[in-house]
Amino acid sequence: MSHSTWELDAHVDVAADSDRDADIDAIVSRAARAQEPFANWTDARIDSLLRDLANAFAGRAEELAAATVAETGLGSVEDKVLKNRFASTAIFESIAGRVTQGQIGYDAHRQVAELASPVGVVFAVVPITNPVETAIFKALIALKTRNALIVSFPRQASGVGRLTIGIAHDVLAAHRAPIDVLQLADLEPRRATTRRFMSHPGVALVFATGGEGLVKAAYRSGTPALGVGPGNAPVWVCADAHLERAASMIVSSKAFDHGLICGAEHNLVVDDRIAAAFVESLVRYGAAVLTREEERLLFRLGAVDVDAGTLRRDFIGQPAQALADTLGIERPYPIRLIVVPGDASTLTGFYAGEKLAPWLSFFTASGEDQGLRLCRRLLDLSGSGHTAIIHTTSRARIERFARAMPVGRVLVNAPGAQGCCGMSTGLDKSLSLGCGTFGGNSTTDNITWRHLLNVKRVAHHLQ
Repeated sequence: MSHSTWELDAHVDVAADSDRDADIDAIVSRAARAQEPFANWTDARIDSLLRDLANAFAGRAEELAAATVAETGLGSVEDKVLKNRFASTAIFESIAGRVTQGQIGYDAHRQVAELASPVGVVFAVVPITNPVETAIFKALIALKTRNALIVSFPRQASGVGRLTIGIAHDVLAAHRAPIDVLQLADLEPRRATTRRFMSHPGVALVFATGGEGLVKAAYRSGTPALGVGPGNAPVWVCADAHLERAASMIVSSKAFDHGLICGAEHNLVVDDRIAAAFVESLVRYGAAVLTREEERLLFRLGAVDVDAGTLRRDFIGQPAQALADTLGIERPYPIRLIVVPGDASTLTGFYAGEKLAPWLSFFTASGEDQGLRLCRRLLDLSGSGHTAIIHTTSRARIERFARAMPVGRVLVNAPGAQGCCGMSTGLDKSLSLGCGTFGGNSTTDNITWRHLLNVKRVAHHLQ
């Protein structure tokens, strides 16, 4: 390349950067202008808008699910329909009627009143694994709290991202709401643009759901941020567990959406006294528990990326039966889940790490102390802060497990995928799950509308 050609390319890059910055400025400015009148809407008017928005998304849940799988190549259409409905109607029902404007609390004894204010313009990033449902969820809680929201979809989900925001815009227009209160950050290149949005002075809060690198970038941006971490839930199946119920939950949970839920089960830690019986229970619910020869086959056929120590990338979010067919694993029943025996003495990434597929590891432990230590070791390798699961009938064992695990969510006799988000438990309904300082996040909460408010405290002098 000649010097003059290099200079020309440099000028072109500068011009492209300038154009992109102007586009980002325009999007943020439109959001700020739209949010200003929207901040004065009453709670009743907000809920009316959100009810119609949730119903619109739920009514097109099948279309959105099919479009997501077609574009990303990940997950199950049937399960994404359920997730889209959860993200729309179930989330709406959990926030409807909540007061998010003006006085939201008063302590007469302390004479302290709490007043709520929107945070302003929120920039949100959604993950490739769950793009539509996460965007719906974030839109509902952002609009509930009278904030403007700018959503960035991954490149591989840009088409369904435009469809999702388009559905929302139709509802906003019908309610005479400012359209720009919800916008799509559909600019190239994605990574550079995301960084610019995160650090833009007009953005009040970054709400990042995605990989570890993305969350760290959000925290480094200089803008207040909500980020979530990866899951790698250990599941301690104790000697006194109800084996049939536990097996049913584990298979249904980890097979859900072809294993894309980060809060689902990733590693089984089974008391060795009931290991054989538990394998039989897993098989009855459609799991293929691999033999040692089948396990060695995984490496020979390249199912494992040996350098990275992880499951092969093109196996992520694919049906268990399709993976089994690819690997020549056969069973006389439809395979819903693949279970790989692991060696607890040598925990490696493939066995001990996050597996976003209908695939998990099976370790055995001799007694309670070893089971607890192994669960803790798995979390120390990956997934600290997210979720841990126990199947037992002992209250004392539950308490000991809960105290020992560095996680924000401890699920008891519950399925991970459906339990961690509040679909089948009493946890706050959410599609963004904080991991606290255990996992490098600012909160261990299931993030919801409360995290998108500034709360003022009005305090009187106590006589």
